[in-house]
Amino acid sequence: MMSQHRSSETAIDEALAKSILAAISPALSETLTQDAIRVDFPAGTTLYYEKDEPRCGLVITGLIRIYMTSPDGRQITVRYARTGDLLGLATIVGGPAPANVQILTDAMLLMLNVRTLQVIAQTEPEVGWLIAQEMTRRFYQALEVLAGNAFGSLRQRVARHLLDLAASRQKGRGLVVKATQQELADAVGSVRPVVARIMRDLRDEGIITTSSDGIVILKPAKLHAEMWSRDV
Repeated sequence: MMSQHRSSETAIDEALAKSILAAISPALSETLTQDAIRVDFPAGTTLYYEKDEPRCGLVITGLIRIYMTSPDGRQITVRYARTGDLLGLATIVGGPAPANVQILTDAMLLMLNVRTLQVIAQTEPEVGWLIAQEMTRRFYQALEVLAGNAFGSLRQRVARHLLDLAASRQKGRGLVVKATQQELADAVGSVRPVVARIMRDLRDEGIITTSSDGIVILKPAKLHAEMWSRDV
C-alpha cells in the first residue's frame, strides 16, 4: 500500500511539473492543490456531460477525449487530453461548457476545488495571467482543429486521429490503436461504412494492418503525410 501511495504521489508530481501550474510560485501551487482530490476513473466513464456544473481536473495518467455532439447524435472530437493537461479550465471562467469529456483509458485525475481556483484567479495576477495564456493556447489549438476538420478530407482526418491515439499509447517502437471503426467515425464526425472503406484502403496500401491487439500502424511517416497541414 505504501508503495502504491508513493507511486501515486510521484505521478502527481510529474503531472504538475508538466502542467501550466509549474509556472506559478510554489506557495500558490500549494494553495491550489491542498484541497484537491485524487480520483481514479475507469475507461468508458463520462467525466463531464454538456452543460454540467464547472469542474477542473489535472490529468495525472490516462487518455481523455473532449467531444461535441450534434442534434442527431453524431460526435466530433475537439481535443485529446493527456498527462499534465488541465481539463475544464474554461468552465471556471465561462461556466458550463457545450462539450462532453470521455475517459478513453483508465485514468487518474487531481480534481481541483473550483471555488479556490476562481478566487485565486481573480485575486492573484500571476494565476489570472497564466489562465489567460492557457486559454489563448487552447484557442489557437481549436483553430488548428477547426481548419483540419474544415479543409482536410475525411481520409486526412482519420489519419490524424489514428496517429493521435497511437502516439498516446505507444509502448516501445510499436504504434497500435485500440479503437473500433465506429469510435473512429464518431471522432471524425462521419459514419462507420465510410471510415471502413478508408481503413481498407490504408490496409491495401500497407500503411496499417489489424491484429488481435488493434490497428497497427506500419508506416507512421506515410500516415503522417496524409494529414492536413497549412504548410502543404
